Amino acid sequence: MKRLLRFITVMGALAYLSLLLFMPSLDLKTSNEDNYFEVFLNGSPVGLSDSEESARACLRSARRNAAFGSDHLAFAKAELSFSGEAVIFGEVTPQDEMTEAMTSVLLQNEQETLSHCYTVKIGTYLYNLPSRDAVDELLAMVIARFDPKGEYVVRLIPDEDRELYVLTPEVVPVNVHEMRQERAEQLPMAGVDAVLWDILTEVRAAENTDFDDFEESLVDLTLVQTIEVAESYVPQERILRVEDVYADITRDEEENAVYEVRAGDTLSEIAENFGLSLDGLIAINSNLTDASSLIRPGDKLTVTVARPVLSVKTVVQQYYEEDYQADVIYKDNDTWYTNRQEVIQEASTGHRRVIADVTYLDSVSQGADIVREEVVAAAVPKIIERGTVPPPTYIWPTSGGRISSGFGRRNAPKAGASTYHQGLDIAVSTGTAVWASSGGTVTLAGWQGGYGNVIYIQHPDGRVTRYGHLSRIEVSPGQKVSQGQRIALSGNTGNSTGPHLHFEIRINGNAVNPLDYLN
Repeated sequence: MKRLLRFITVMGALAYLSLLLFMPSLDLKTSNEDNYFEVFLNGSPVGLSDSEESARACLRSARRNAAFGSDHLAFAKAELSFSGEAVIFGEVTPQDEMTEAMTSVLLQNEQETLSHCYTVKIGTYLYNLPSRDAVDELLAMVIARFDPKGEYVVRLIPDEDRELYVLTPEVVPVNVHEMRQERAEQLPMAGVDAVLWDILTEVRAAENTDFDDFEESLVDLTLVQTIEVAESYVPQERILRVEDVYADITRDEEENAVYEVRAGDTLSEIAENFGLSLDGLIAINSNLTDASSLIRPGDKLTVTVARPVLSVKTVVQQYYEEDYQADVIYKDNDTWYTNRQEVIQEASTGHRRVIADVTYLDSVSQGADIVREEVVAAAVPKIIERGTVPPPTYIWPTSGGRISSGFGRRNAPKAGASTYHQGLDIAVSTGTAVWASSGGTVTLAGWQGGYGNVIYIQHPDGRVTRYGHLSRIEVSPGQKVSQGQRIALSGNTGNSTGPHLHFEIRINGNAVNPLDYLN
């Protein structure tokens, strides 16, 4: 029996040594945990491994192999899964074989190809075009709408304000572009630009401002929005045709803009110029109440304009004839208040021939700078004399109080009282301070019938204030008082139903509602 046991032991040892010597791919396992894994990539078996980490290393190598074997960027589904068990020994797949199997699965499961393209960013809009030539074609189509004679060329140049390599379009006259190419080797680029622009400006000034043989010309063209162009990779189906991008960036979108009112403008004309109804213009401007609302040169109005994704600003030198108004001449009068003005001379319209640089945003005129004019009939300016002195202000004439009787029609509070109240009754206790609502000269200070003790003050703007039912008067006729100066104490004298101050403002002898004038 002992001999039999020794024989079995020796034979087991020999078998183990044989496995180590002749079957090195067999890995002896001694753990009860999973230590032998069948590996799957995207559900396809790719081999056997002794660890998940070893399989993941093979996947990383397979990704590199798939990328190096293609001339484009590719993304493929790569889901690794395992089926594990605990064994004593088992055969594992060599790593190079597993890597090769995984590479094959990745290439078979390639999801999408990212094609090389040029991405054009205009504001918040992104467009992918197949080549740089396509970008050039798109930009040339945009400027061609405003440059029928082909006087300008657009080219892509590096954007020096960006750290990464990004291109941006530059629009220059064709002759400048050609001269740049000719002179680039002779002068530094900055010097070339300066010389060329000087030449272009001098030629235009000398040859294109004569009325007799004037020819309209495009003198400037600018792409308004910032445009950035960069190389990128996107799925093929996201690369667009030039014609489709052009149609999209030239479509009109409505947006609000600010318009500055000019001399001679009317609300109806402004609305018509921007394609709005008069009611629509009023609705989007809170400072306008109706069609008769007053507007002045320099006022800002909100208008709705239709603009494309990519706007083009042009300056066109044009000839036209027009009727015109001379600028108003103001003559200051330091003895008048600012709310007074008088026309000394009425205006008459003139006529002139004009050469002007007219600025357009897309197709909408933004204004003109006159280069040369010839007056056929001189305009006569309107001359207005106007005051420069701020008019007096009016303040509440007593300390606190409440209005016990307002201005206008009322039921007589007692016999002898009027049914049309010509001022305000301010209920305050007897002895409350009363002060001058505005500075002026006292013309009456004493007793006057139903007013009881009363004070009249004449103000420099021609108005008069009255203070009635006073218990004590503290000023005298002819005395000059300043705004806020104490002039009396309130009371209950004259035809009064109780302690209060009766306060009036009169213009040209007529009583007006004081609430319309008090600050």
